[in-house]
Amino acid sequence: MSSHSHPHPHQHPVVEHDDLQRRLKARHLTMIAIGGAVGTGLFVASGASIAQAGPGGALLMYALLGFMVYCLMTSLGELAVHMPVAGSFVTYSALYVDEGFGFALGWNYWFSLAVTIAVELTAAQLVMQYWFPGMPGMAWSAGFLLLMFALNAFSVRGFGEAEYWFALIKVITVIVFLGVGLLMIFGIMKGGPQSGWHNFTTGDAPFVGGIPAMIGVAMIAGFSFQGTETVGVAAGEAENPAQTIPRAIRRTFWRILLFYVIAILIIGVMIPYTDPNLLRNDVTDVGVSPFALVFRHAGLAFAAGLMNAVVLTALLSAGTSSMYVSTRILYGLAVSGRAPRWLGELTVNGVPFNALLATTAIGALCFFSSLFGDKAVYLWLLNTSAMTGFFAWFGIALSHYRFRRGLVYQGYDVSALAYHSPLYPFGPIFAGVLCLVIVAGQNYQAFSDIPNRWPEIIATYIGVPVFLALWLGYRIVRKTRLIDYEDMPFELPKPAVDAGKQTAQA
Repeated sequence: MSSHSHPHPHQHPVVEHDDLQRRLKARHLTMIAIGGAVGTGLFVASGASIAQAGPGGALLMYALLGFMVYCLMTSLGELAVHMPVAGSFVTYSALYVDEGFGFALGWNYWFSLAVTIAVELTAAQLVMQYWFPGMPGMAWSAGFLLLMFALNAFSVRGFGEAEYWFALIKVITVIVFLGVGLLMIFGIMKGGPQSGWHNFTTGDAPFVGGIPAMIGVAMIAGFSFQGTETVGVAAGEAENPAQTIPRAIRRTFWRILLFYVIAILIIGVMIPYTDPNLLRNDVTDVGVSPFALVFRHAGLAFAAGLMNAVVLTALLSAGTSSMYVSTRILYGLAVSGRAPRWLGELTVNGVPFNALLATTAIGALCFFSSLFGDKAVYLWLLNTSAMTGFFAWFGIALSHYRFRRGLVYQGYDVSALAYHSPLYPFGPIFAGVLCLVIVAGQNYQAFSDIPNRWPEIIATYIGVPVFLALWLGYRIVRKTRLIDYEDMPFELPKPAVDAGKQTAQA
């Protein structure tokens, strides 16, 4: 904690000790963020986006959401360079918004990623049926769970290397896809019988379904981009954060935006939005992946097998990354006094092993409940965690906005920051508002028939009251409040004057 902080009397110290080892290089950080965002959302769900809103609608919404992610990444970059800790946006929310908000955000995010591990295990065993239809899927899932655990258990450098190579496979696949697609578009390679720019004007294209369809694509795009915030969590173990984090953020944004936007463009040109295969959004059927369809049009007979291997890599990468990030979030909660202290203990290699065990146990329990327990319970768990990524993004935007306001209020010079967002204040305001719109619009059509669709409404929005209950419950029990600008801690030299207090408003 900074010596300049004046915490509220009920506020726990947010970071008492952080003994994680800084062994992640810029290339690790970049690939961790790319690996979190480039996955089945691009390889499989992108086709459903085009079928739903047309090639123009999908392209516009992915570009818009990509810009929102850039705003968030620059906000997170400013915070992470200023205070590179494993708690990341959870810690920032507790310091610059409200301790209860950070508590609710941390536990929600940890639980969400623990459940995600179970989702990846379920999908991975189904993907393996492509090659080994006679082998029990349970064996594959158990083996993959052990692999994820092992990659996280030994050292952060081991995790970083594994995630780097997992992500590299996905990146190479996307680059090859973009190259093949562009060659087909310009007539150098032969495309499919229905390919061509006319697909952008076929039927109701380029914009199909109007605003409602585009809002639906915003949901898909938002979930696809989630994972970019992991670079902030990894900042707690980054070498030279002031240099590696901004570099990773710049590289991550441009690569992800180009990957998604150009991929959507190529798919829209090569495959008409009316193709029935695009409507099927099933991770276990890679034969209908738009990537596989384009490769097949190019005459590559091994397209389905190739994409099956890539999707499996994406699932393992996502599961390993989810385990890493959720473990560090739980560790951050423990060292800040918002989780049991024993979860903050580290091995000699700097791994929060107890937090890793707890995270793995939750992932395994959710997975087994999906197989042997009540399917409805499992689906409710998924729905509870589904919106947490948007809560995290909103927390990043709000924390950055209030961080900068507090900085000015206490008289600090923004230029004293090692890295500052070029888009403040527009960036966090735009991103925060858009996150709220996306959360509210998840299933807004259901409100047109509330008497008959109320179970659907509850299942969709259950994450919102759970988050609010944790937040308000913590505030009531601990008697916390919104952090005042004057009480915010900053890891900067003491300001010479307090002139900023005259201009900043509460």
